[in-house]
Amino acid sequence: MIDLSKNMTGLRNNIEKARENGIIIPTIYQMQHPETIPEEIQEKLKTVGLWDVNPLNLFRITWKNEPKETGGLYQKTPNYIEFPPELTGVPCRIVAMVGKWFPTGCHKVGASFGCLAPRLVTGQFDVKKHKAVWPSTGNYCRGGAFNSRLLGAQGVAILPAEMSRERFDWLHSIGAEVIATPGCESNVKEIFDKTNELKQDPQYMIFNQFEEMGNPLWHYNVTGNALADVFEAIRRPGDRFAGACFTSGSAGTLSAGDRLKELYPNLKLGVGEALQCPTILNNGFGGHRIEGIGDKHIPWIHNVKNTDMAIAIDDEDSQRLLRLFNTPEGQAYLKEELHLDDELIEKLTWLGISGIANVLCCIKMAKYYELTERDVVGTVLTDSAVMYGSRIEELNEMYGAYTQVAAMLDHQLHMLGLKTDNMQELTYQDRKRIHNLKYYTWVEQQGKTAEELDALWYDTENTWDAVHAQAKELDELIREFNQF
Repeated sequence: MIDLSKNMTGLRNNIEKARENGIIIPTIYQMQHPETIPEEIQEKLKTVGLWDVNPLNLFRITWKNEPKETGGLYQKTPNYIEFPPELTGVPCRIVAMVGKWFPTGCHKVGASFGCLAPRLVTGQFDVKKHKAVWPSTGNYCRGGAFNSRLLGAQGVAILPAEMSRERFDWLHSIGAEVIATPGCESNVKEIFDKTNELKQDPQYMIFNQFEEMGNPLWHYNVTGNALADVFEAIRRPGDRFAGACFTSGSAGTLSAGDRLKELYPNLKLGVGEALQCPTILNNGFGGHRIEGIGDKHIPWIHNVKNTDMAIAIDDEDSQRLLRLFNTPEGQAYLKEELHLDDELIEKLTWLGISGIANVLCCIKMAKYYELTERDVVGTVLTDSAVMYGSRIEELNEMYGAYTQVAAMLDHQLHMLGLKTDNMQELTYQDRKRIHNLKYYTWVEQQGKTAEELDALWYDTENTWDAVHAQAKELDELIREFNQF
Protein backbone atom coordinates (compact mmCIF):
# COMPACT_ATOMS: atom_id res chain seq x y z
CA MET A 1 0.00 0.00 0.00
CA ILE A 2 1.06 3.59 -0.62
CA ASP A 3 1.34 5.66 2.54
CA LEU A 4 -1.18 8.51 2.19
CA SER A 5 -0.85 9.92 5.70
CA LYS A 6 -0.53 13.71 5.84
CA ASN A 7 2.31 15.93 7.02
CA MET A 8 0.51 19.20 7.58
CA THR A 9 3.60 21.43 7.54
CA GLY A 10 4.75 20.08 4.21
CA LEU A 11 1.20 20.16 2.86
CA ARG A 12 0.80 23.85 3.75
CA ASN A 13 4.11 24.65 2.07
CA ASN A 14 3.13 22.74 -1.06
CA ILE A 15 -0.26 24.46 -1.26
CA GLU A 16 1.40 27.86 -0.83
CA LYS A 17 3.86 27.04 -3.65
CA ALA A 18 1.05 25.82 -5.87
CA ARG A 19 -0.91 29.05 -5.34
CA GLU A 20 2.19 31.11 -6.01
CA ASN A 21 2.85 29.33 -9.34
CA GLY A 22 -0.78 28.86 -10.42
CA ILE A 23 -0.49 25.06 -10.26
CA ILE A 24 -3.50 22.77 -10.52
CA ILE A 25 -2.81 19.03 -10.29
CA PRO A 26 -4.67 16.57 -12.53
CA THR A 27 -6.32 13.45 -11.16
CA ILE A 28 -5.66 9.91 -12.33
CA TYR A 29 -9.24 9.85 -13.62
CA GLN A 30 -8.57 12.92 -15.77
CA MET A 31 -5.52 11.19 -17.22
CA GLN A 32 -7.74 8.26 -18.18
CA HIS A 33 -10.51 10.56 -19.40
CA PRO A 34 -8.95 13.87 -20.48
CA GLU A 35 -12.28 14.95 -21.98
CA THR A 36 -13.29 15.65 -18.35
CA ILE A 37 -10.53 18.24 -17.92
CA PRO A 38 -12.13 21.69 -17.39
CA GLU A 39 -12.72 23.76 -20.52
CA GLU A 40 -10.77 26.67 -19.01
CA ILE A 41 -7.63 24.55 -18.85
CA GLN A 42 -8.16 23.09 -22.31
CA GLU A 43 -8.50 26.57 -23.76
CA LYS A 44 -5.20 27.66 -22.20
CA LEU A 45 -3.43 24.55 -23.54
CA LYS A 46 -4.12 25.74 -27.10
CA THR A 47 -1.14 28.12 -26.80
CA VAL A 48 1.23 25.79 -24.89
CA GLY A 49 3.98 23.69 -26.48
CA LEU A 50 4.14 20.00 -25.61
CA TRP A 51 7.58 20.28 -23.99
CA ASP A 52 7.11 23.75 -22.50
CA VAL A 53 7.98 24.16 -18.84
CA ASN A 54 4.43 25.19 -18.00
CA PRO A 55 2.32 23.68 -15.18
CA LEU A 56 -0.54 23.28 -17.63
CA ASN A 57 1.44 20.45 -19.21
CA LEU A 58 0.59 18.34 -16.17
CA PHE A 59 -2.75 17.95 -17.97
CA ARG A 60 -0.96 16.39 -20.92
CA ILE A 61 0.11 13.38 -18.88
CA THR A 62 -2.22 11.12 -20.84
CA TRP A 63 -2.01 8.71 -23.76
CA LYS A 64 -4.79 10.62 -25.51
CA ASN A 65 -2.99 13.82 -26.50
CA GLU A 66 -3.41 15.04 -30.04
CA PRO A 67 -0.17 14.39 -31.96
CA LYS A 68 0.91 18.03 -32.08
CA GLU A 69 4.09 19.78 -30.97
CA THR A 70 2.07 22.74 -29.69
CA GLY A 71 -1.53 23.61 -28.90
CA GLY A 72 -2.84 20.05 -28.96
CA LEU A 73 -5.81 18.89 -26.93
CA TYR A 74 -7.21 15.37 -26.70
CA GLN A 75 -8.70 12.57 -28.76
CA LYS A 76 -10.92 9.62 -27.98
CA THR A 77 -8.43 6.89 -28.95
CA PRO A 78 -4.80 6.98 -27.77
CA ASN A 79 -2.05 7.47 -30.33
CA TYR A 80 -0.99 4.07 -31.65
CA ILE A 81 0.77 2.36 -34.52
CA GLU A 82 -0.36 -0.90 -36.10
CA PHE A 83 2.52 -2.84 -37.67
CA PRO A 84 1.57 -4.71 -40.87
CA PRO A 85 2.53 -8.35 -41.55
CA GLU A 86 4.88 -7.37 -44.40
CA LEU A 87 6.98 -5.55 -41.80
CA THR A 88 6.68 -7.93 -38.84
CA GLY A 89 6.54 -11.26 -40.66
CA VAL A 90 3.64 -12.53 -38.52
CA PRO A 91 -0.07 -12.56 -39.40
CA CYS A 92 -1.35 -11.29 -36.06
CA ARG A 93 -2.08 -7.62 -35.46
CA ILE A 94 0.60 -5.88 -33.39
CA VAL A 95 -0.32 -2.46 -32.01
CA ALA A 96 1.75 -0.10 -29.89
CA MET A 97 0.69 3.04 -28.04
CA VAL A 98 2.98 5.99 -28.64
CA GLY A 99 4.95 7.76 -25.90
CA LYS A 100 6.24 10.52 -28.21
CA TRP A 101 3.19 12.73 -27.60
CA PHE A 102 3.68 13.05 -23.85
CA PRO A 103 5.57 16.06 -22.49
CA THR A 104 9.31 15.23 -22.76
CA GLY A 105 8.39 12.80 -25.57
CA CYS A 106 8.20 9.84 -23.19
CA HIS A 107 5.49 8.18 -21.08
CA LYS A 108 7.83 8.05 -18.07
CA VAL A 109 6.52 11.50 -17.21
CA GLY A 110 3.41 9.61 -16.14
CA ALA A 111 5.21 7.05 -14.02
CA SER A 112 7.14 9.81 -12.25
CA PHE A 113 3.89 11.68 -11.60
CA GLY A 114 2.47 8.51 -10.06
CA CYS A 115 5.42 8.43 -7.65
CA LEU A 116 5.53 12.14 -6.82
CA ALA A 117 1.83 12.99 -6.52
CA PRO A 118 1.05 10.92 -3.38
CA ARG A 119 3.84 12.53 -1.38
CA LEU A 120 3.16 15.99 -2.77
CA VAL A 121 -0.57 16.13 -1.90
CA THR A 122 0.03 14.59 1.54
CA GLY A 123 2.92 16.93 2.38
CA GLN A 124 5.37 14.07 2.91
CA PHE A 125 7.44 15.75 0.20
CA ASP A 126 7.95 19.42 1.04
CA VAL A 127 8.89 21.66 -1.91
CA LYS A 128 10.53 24.16 0.47
CA LYS A 129 12.61 21.51 2.19
CA HIS A 130 13.31 18.62 -0.17
CA LYS A 131 14.99 17.93 -3.47
CA ALA A 132 13.34 15.19 -5.52
CA VAL A 133 15.80 12.45 -6.51
CA TRP A 134 14.99 10.34 -9.59
CA PRO A 135 17.10 7.15 -9.91
CA SER A 136 16.82 6.03 -13.51
CA THR A 137 18.31 4.42 -16.59
CA GLY A 138 17.45 7.52 -18.59
CA ASN A 139 13.80 8.35 -19.21
CA TYR A 140 12.27 8.21 -15.74
CA CYS A 141 14.68 10.84 -14.44
CA ARG A 142 13.73 13.05 -17.40
CA GLY A 143 10.06 12.74 -16.50
CA GLY A 144 10.83 13.32 -12.84
CA ALA A 145 12.99 16.38 -13.52
CA PHE A 146 10.25 17.80 -15.75
CA ASN A 147 7.49 17.26 -13.18
CA SER A 148 9.70 18.64 -10.42
CA ARG A 149 10.28 21.80 -12.43
CA LEU A 150 6.56 22.21 -13.20
CA LEU A 151 5.74 21.89 -9.50
CA GLY A 152 8.41 24.31 -8.36
CA ALA A 153 10.72 21.69 -6.84
CA GLN A 154 14.38 20.94 -7.51
CA GLY A 155 14.93 17.67 -9.37
CA VAL A 156 18.04 15.50 -9.12
CA ALA A 157 18.57 13.01 -11.94
CA ILE A 158 20.68 9.87 -11.45
CA LEU A 159 21.47 7.88 -14.59
CA PRO A 160 24.29 5.75 -16.03
CA ALA A 161 27.17 7.61 -17.67
CA GLU A 162 26.87 5.60 -20.88
CA MET A 163 23.34 6.75 -21.71
CA SER A 164 22.81 8.79 -24.88
CA ARG A 165 24.25 12.30 -25.04
CA GLU A 166 20.83 13.77 -25.80
CA ARG A 167 19.51 12.76 -22.37
CA PHE A 168 22.26 14.58 -20.52
CA ASP A 169 21.94 17.68 -22.70
CA TRP A 170 18.21 17.90 -22.07
CA LEU A 171 18.50 17.36 -18.32
CA HIS A 172 21.02 20.19 -18.04
CA SER A 173 18.81 22.44 -20.14
CA ILE A 174 15.88 22.03 -17.75
CA GLY A 175 17.95 22.91 -14.70
CA ALA A 176 18.17 19.48 -13.10
CA GLU A 177 21.08 18.42 -10.96
CA VAL A 178 22.64 15.50 -12.84
CA ILE A 179 24.61 12.62 -11.35
CA ALA A 180 26.17 10.12 -13.76
CA THR A 181 26.88 6.69 -12.26
CA PRO A 182 29.33 4.15 -13.74
CA GLY A 183 28.25 1.82 -16.54
CA CYS A 184 25.30 1.35 -18.88
CA GLU A 185 21.58 0.74 -18.42
CA SER A 186 22.14 -2.64 -16.77
CA ASN A 187 24.25 -1.11 -13.98
CA VAL A 188 21.32 -0.53 -11.64
CA LYS A 189 23.15 -1.39 -8.42
CA GLU A 190 25.49 1.54 -8.99
CA ILE A 191 22.40 3.76 -9.21
CA PHE A 192 21.06 2.28 -5.96
CA ASP A 193 24.42 2.81 -4.25
CA LYS A 194 24.39 6.51 -5.13
CA THR A 195 20.76 6.74 -4.03
CA ASN A 196 21.56 5.21 -0.64
CA GLU A 197 24.42 7.67 -0.25
CA LEU A 198 22.07 10.62 -0.89
CA LYS A 199 19.51 9.21 1.56
CA GLN A 200 21.83 10.11 4.40
CA ASP A 201 21.20 13.80 3.70
CA PRO A 202 17.66 14.80 4.80
CA GLN A 203 17.31 17.38 2.01
CA TYR A 204 17.03 14.55 -0.54
CA MET A 205 13.83 12.55 -0.96
CA ILE A 206 14.16 9.47 -3.15
CA PHE A 207 11.56 8.45 -5.72
CA ASN A 208 12.89 5.06 -6.74
CA GLN A 209 10.85 3.85 -9.72
CA PHE A 210 11.94 0.25 -9.12
CA GLU A 211 10.13 0.12 -5.75
CA GLU A 212 7.64 3.01 -5.69
CA MET A 213 4.10 1.65 -5.84
CA GLY A 214 2.90 4.87 -7.43
CA ASN A 215 4.55 3.62 -10.62
CA PRO A 216 2.32 0.53 -11.06
CA LEU A 217 -0.68 2.48 -9.76
CA TRP A 218 -0.33 4.93 -12.65
CA HIS A 219 0.31 2.32 -15.34
CA TYR A 220 -2.46 -0.02 -14.16
CA ASN A 221 -5.07 2.73 -14.18
CA VAL A 222 -3.88 4.88 -17.09
CA THR A 223 -1.79 2.72 -19.46
CA GLY A 224 -3.78 -0.47 -18.98
CA ASN A 225 -7.12 1.18 -19.66
CA ALA A 226 -5.67 3.12 -22.59
CA LEU A 227 -4.47 -0.08 -24.26
CA ALA A 228 -7.93 -1.52 -23.78
CA ASP A 229 -9.33 1.60 -25.48
CA VAL A 230 -7.04 1.00 -28.46
CA PHE A 231 -8.14 -2.62 -28.77
CA GLU A 232 -11.82 -1.75 -28.57
CA ALA A 233 -11.31 0.93 -31.24
CA ILE A 234 -9.66 -1.44 -33.74
CA ARG A 235 -11.28 -4.78 -32.95
CA ARG A 236 -13.20 -6.59 -35.64
CA PRO A 237 -15.79 -9.32 -35.11
CA GLY A 238 -13.96 -12.36 -33.80
CA ASP A 239 -10.76 -10.53 -32.80
CA ARG A 240 -9.07 -11.55 -29.55
CA PHE A 241 -6.73 -9.50 -27.36
CA ALA A 242 -4.26 -12.35 -27.18
CA GLY A 243 -1.18 -10.85 -25.59
CA ALA A 244 0.79 -7.88 -24.30
CA CYS A 245 4.57 -7.54 -23.99
CA PHE A 246 6.68 -4.99 -22.15
CA THR A 247 10.41 -4.87 -21.49
CA SER A 248 11.02 -4.85 -17.77
CA GLY A 249 12.93 -1.67 -16.95
CA SER A 250 11.34 -0.65 -13.67
CA ALA A 251 8.47 -3.09 -14.43
CA GLY A 252 5.91 -0.35 -13.93
CA THR A 253 4.43 -0.80 -17.41
CA LEU A 254 3.87 -4.49 -16.68
CA SER A 255 1.10 -3.48 -14.30
CA ALA A 256 -0.82 -2.35 -17.40
CA GLY A 257 -0.81 -6.06 -18.17
CA ASP A 258 -2.42 -6.72 -14.79
CA ARG A 259 -5.32 -4.51 -15.84
CA LEU A 260 -5.54 -6.10 -19.30
CA LYS A 261 -5.64 -9.61 -17.84
CA GLU A 262 -8.64 -8.54 -15.71
CA LEU A 263 -10.43 -7.20 -18.78
CA TYR A 264 -9.33 -10.01 -21.13
CA PRO A 265 -8.76 -13.14 -18.99
CA ASN A 266 -7.18 -15.19 -21.80
CA LEU A 267 -4.49 -12.59 -22.53
CA LYS A 268 -0.85 -13.68 -22.14
CA LEU A 269 1.55 -11.22 -20.51
CA GLY A 270 5.21 -11.29 -21.57
CA VAL A 271 8.19 -9.55 -19.98
CA GLY A 272 11.17 -8.66 -22.14
CA GLU A 273 14.81 -8.12 -21.32
CA ALA A 274 18.14 -7.92 -23.14
CA LEU A 275 19.72 -11.20 -24.23
CA GLN A 276 23.05 -9.75 -23.15
CA CYS A 277 21.75 -9.48 -19.56
CA PRO A 278 19.19 -12.31 -19.14
CA THR A 279 18.41 -11.87 -15.45
CA ILE A 280 14.81 -13.09 -15.67
CA LEU A 281 15.45 -15.83 -18.20
CA ASN A 282 18.71 -17.22 -16.90
CA ASN A 283 19.70 -15.41 -13.66
CA GLY A 284 22.26 -13.78 -15.94
CA PHE A 285 24.19 -10.55 -15.95
CA GLY A 286 26.06 -8.30 -18.36
CA GLY A 287 25.88 -5.00 -20.22
CA HIS A 288 23.62 -4.16 -23.15
CA ARG A 289 22.46 -1.35 -25.44
CA ILE A 290 18.66 -1.34 -25.10
CA GLU A 291 18.55 2.07 -23.48
CA GLY A 292 15.90 2.66 -20.87
CA ILE A 293 15.66 -0.80 -19.31
CA GLY A 294 17.63 -1.73 -16.22
CA ASP A 295 18.68 -5.22 -15.26
CA LYS A 296 20.69 -7.45 -12.91
CA HIS A 297 17.79 -7.45 -10.47
CA ILE A 298 14.05 -8.06 -10.32
CA PRO A 299 12.19 -4.81 -9.57
CA TRP A 300 10.21 -4.78 -6.35
CA ILE A 301 7.14 -3.59 -8.25
CA HIS A 302 7.14 -6.45 -10.79
CA ASN A 303 4.09 -8.63 -10.12
CA VAL A 304 5.88 -11.75 -11.29
CA LYS A 305 3.04 -14.05 -10.27
CA ASN A 306 0.95 -12.54 -13.08
CA THR A 307 3.59 -12.87 -15.83
CA ASP A 308 3.21 -15.66 -18.39
CA MET A 309 6.37 -15.48 -20.47
CA ALA A 310 9.97 -14.23 -20.39
CA ILE A 311 11.47 -13.07 -23.69
CA ALA A 312 15.06 -12.05 -24.34
CA ILE A 313 15.86 -9.63 -27.18
CA ASP A 314 19.31 -9.32 -28.74
CA ASP A 315 20.36 -5.68 -28.43
CA GLU A 316 21.90 -5.88 -31.91
CA ASP A 317 18.40 -6.36 -33.34
CA SER A 318 17.13 -3.16 -31.78
CA GLN A 319 20.20 -1.19 -32.87
CA ARG A 320 20.01 -2.33 -36.49
CA LEU A 321 16.30 -1.57 -36.72
CA LEU A 322 16.84 1.89 -35.23
CA ARG A 323 19.03 2.68 -38.23
CA LEU A 324 16.58 1.04 -40.66
CA PHE A 325 13.70 3.24 -39.46
CA ASN A 326 15.64 6.51 -39.22
CA THR A 327 17.82 6.86 -42.31
CA PRO A 328 16.90 7.90 -45.86
CA GLU A 329 18.24 4.60 -47.21
CA GLY A 330 16.23 2.54 -44.75
CA GLN A 331 13.09 4.51 -45.42
CA ALA A 332 13.57 4.12 -49.18
CA TYR A 333 13.68 0.35 -48.70
CA LEU A 334 10.51 0.41 -46.61
CA LYS A 335 8.72 2.41 -49.30
CA GLU A 336 10.05 0.79 -52.47
CA GLU A 337 10.38 -2.83 -51.39
CA LEU A 338 7.73 -3.25 -48.68
CA HIS A 339 5.39 -0.63 -50.15
CA LEU A 340 4.68 0.95 -46.79
CA ASP A 341 2.89 4.28 -47.02
CA ASP A 342 4.56 7.56 -46.10
CA GLU A 343 2.46 7.97 -42.94
CA LEU A 344 3.59 4.64 -41.49
CA ILE A 345 7.23 5.26 -42.46
CA GLU A 346 7.10 8.56 -40.60
CA LYS A 347 5.51 6.86 -37.59
CA LEU A 348 8.36 4.32 -37.44
CA THR A 349 10.56 7.21 -36.26
CA TRP A 350 8.31 7.23 -33.18
CA LEU A 351 10.07 4.06 -31.97
CA GLY A 352 12.97 4.50 -29.58
CA ILE A 353 15.33 1.63 -28.81
CA SER A 354 13.24 0.10 -26.03
CA GLY A 355 10.10 0.56 -28.12
CA ILE A 356 11.70 -1.46 -30.90
CA ALA A 357 12.55 -4.15 -28.35
CA ASN A 358 8.91 -4.17 -27.20
CA VAL A 359 7.71 -4.79 -30.76
CA LEU A 360 10.26 -7.57 -31.20
CA CYS A 361 8.93 -9.19 -28.02
CA CYS A 362 5.44 -9.11 -29.54
CA ILE A 363 6.71 -10.79 -32.72
CA LYS A 364 8.39 -13.56 -30.75
CA MET A 365 5.26 -14.11 -28.67
CA ALA A 366 3.16 -14.26 -31.84
CA LYS A 367 5.45 -16.90 -33.33
CA TYR A 368 5.56 -18.96 -30.13
CA TYR A 369 1.77 -19.10 -29.74
CA GLU A 370 1.17 -19.31 -33.52
CA LEU A 371 -1.18 -16.34 -33.39
CA THR A 372 -3.39 -15.60 -36.39
CA GLU A 373 -4.84 -12.55 -38.10
CA ARG A 374 -7.69 -12.63 -35.57
CA ASP A 375 -5.28 -12.08 -32.67
CA VAL A 376 -4.03 -8.73 -31.36
CA VAL A 377 -0.87 -8.22 -29.33
CA GLY A 378 -0.28 -4.86 -27.66
CA THR A 379 2.66 -2.92 -26.29
CA VAL A 380 3.93 0.65 -25.78
CA LEU A 381 6.63 2.80 -27.33
CA THR A 382 8.31 4.43 -24.36
CA ASP A 383 9.97 7.19 -26.35
CA SER A 384 10.93 8.02 -29.94
CA ALA A 385 14.14 8.27 -31.95
CA VAL A 386 14.52 11.91 -30.83
CA MET A 387 16.82 10.83 -27.99
CA TYR A 388 19.00 8.57 -30.14
CA GLY A 389 20.43 10.64 -32.99
CA SER A 390 23.92 10.16 -31.59
CA ARG A 391 23.41 6.40 -31.53
CA ILE A 392 22.57 6.40 -35.25
CA GLU A 393 25.76 8.38 -35.91
CA GLU A 394 27.72 5.78 -33.93
CA LEU A 395 26.17 2.95 -35.98
CA ASN A 396 27.17 4.70 -39.20
CA GLU A 397 30.72 5.03 -37.92
CA MET A 398 30.75 1.40 -36.83
CA TYR A 399 29.27 -0.22 -39.93
CA GLY A 400 29.89 2.34 -42.65
CA ALA A 401 27.49 4.23 -44.90
CA TYR A 402 24.00 2.75 -45.04
CA THR A 403 22.53 1.36 -48.25
CA GLN A 404 19.21 -0.15 -49.32
CA VAL A 405 20.91 -3.53 -49.53
CA ALA A 406 22.01 -3.18 -45.91
CA ALA A 407 18.47 -2.10 -45.02
CA MET A 408 17.04 -5.22 -46.64
CA LEU A 409 19.50 -7.40 -44.72
CA ASP A 410 18.69 -5.66 -41.45
CA HIS A 411 14.97 -6.23 -41.98
CA GLN A 412 15.46 -9.87 -42.97
CA LEU A 413 17.90 -10.75 -40.19
CA HIS A 414 16.76 -8.60 -37.30
CA MET A 415 12.97 -8.65 -37.67
CA LEU A 416 11.70 -11.26 -40.12
CA GLY A 417 14.35 -13.71 -38.97
CA LEU A 418 13.37 -13.70 -35.30
CA LYS A 419 12.99 -17.18 -33.82
CA THR A 420 11.38 -18.58 -30.70
CA ASP A 421 14.71 -19.07 -28.97
CA ASN A 422 15.72 -17.34 -25.75
CA MET A 423 12.21 -17.28 -24.36
CA GLN A 424 10.30 -19.30 -21.79
CA GLU A 425 6.66 -19.87 -20.92
CA LEU A 426 6.59 -19.56 -17.15
CA THR A 427 5.13 -22.21 -14.88
CA TYR A 428 4.09 -21.45 -11.31
CA GLN A 429 7.48 -22.61 -10.06
CA ASP A 430 9.33 -20.58 -12.71
CA ARG A 431 7.53 -17.46 -11.55
CA LYS A 432 8.28 -18.22 -7.91
CA ARG A 433 11.97 -18.67 -8.78
CA ILE A 434 12.05 -15.25 -10.45
CA HIS A 435 10.14 -13.64 -7.59
CA ASN A 436 12.60 -15.10 -5.09
CA LEU A 437 15.44 -13.26 -6.80
CA LYS A 438 14.01 -10.06 -5.33
CA TYR A 439 15.34 -11.18 -1.96
CA TYR A 440 18.97 -10.56 -2.85
CA THR A 441 18.40 -6.98 -3.98
CA TRP A 442 15.56 -5.78 -1.83
CA VAL A 443 15.92 -7.63 1.47
CA GLU A 444 19.69 -8.03 1.64
CA GLN A 445 20.58 -4.63 0.14
CA GLN A 446 17.65 -2.22 0.19
CA GLY A 447 15.99 -2.66 3.57
CA LYS A 448 12.82 -4.58 2.73
CA THR A 449 11.74 -7.51 4.90
CA ALA A 450 11.16 -11.13 3.99
CA GLU A 451 7.58 -10.73 5.25
CA GLU A 452 6.98 -7.89 2.81
CA LEU A 453 8.43 -10.00 0.01
CA ASP A 454 6.17 -12.94 0.86
CA ALA A 455 3.14 -10.64 0.94
CA LEU A 456 3.72 -9.68 -2.72
CA TRP A 457 3.40 -13.37 -3.60
CA TYR A 458 0.85 -14.76 -1.15
CA ASP A 459 -1.35 -11.75 -0.36
CA THR A 460 -2.15 -10.15 -3.71
CA GLU A 461 -5.45 -8.77 -2.40
CA ASN A 462 -3.72 -6.56 0.17
CA THR A 463 -0.71 -5.69 -1.98
CA TRP A 464 -1.18 -5.39 -5.74
CA ASP A 465 -4.97 -5.16 -5.73
CA ALA A 466 -4.96 -2.67 -2.89
CA VAL A 467 -2.41 -0.41 -4.58
CA HIS A 468 -4.32 -0.42 -7.87
CA ALA A 469 -7.47 0.64 -6.01
CA GLN A 470 -5.74 3.56 -4.26
CA ALA A 471 -6.17 5.73 -7.36
CA LYS A 472 -9.60 6.81 -6.07
CA GLU A 473 -8.22 7.82 -2.68
CA LEU A 474 -5.31 9.64 -4.34
CA ASP A 475 -7.71 11.51 -6.62
CA GLU A 476 -9.70 12.68 -3.61
CA LEU A 477 -6.52 14.04 -2.01
CA ILE A 478 -5.63 15.80 -5.27
CA ARG A 479 -9.06 17.43 -5.42
CA GLU A 480 -8.69 18.59 -1.79
CA PHE A 481 -5.24 20.00 -2.60
CA ASN A 482 -6.59 21.95 -5.57
CA GLN A 483 -9.45 23.42 -3.53
CA PHE A 484 -7.22 25.23 -1.06
